[in-house]
Amino acid sequence: MAAKAFVLIETAVGKTKEVMASLQKMEGVKSVDAVTGPYDVIAVVEEDDLNAIGSLVTGKVHPVSGVTRTVTCLAIRVS
Repeated sequence: MAAKAFVLIETAVGKTKEVMASLQKMEGVKSVDAVTGPYDVIAVVEEDDLNAIGSLVTGKVHPVSGVTRTVTCLAIRVS
């Protein structure tokens, strides 16, 4: 079963569109939306496991020009 996470992203002023365009091209990123509130963008990511999500966020999302801060919220199943 794939692991899923919501990545809340703060961007530098004026960089939201550029960040979104970069994220939309990444494998593992299922959706990207601009939002209001304390974060500028929320991306939904899916990978094979939690370690792969961590690698995606730290290795691909963090280096994107204009990304200033992220918070990753792992999706869990509640029965």
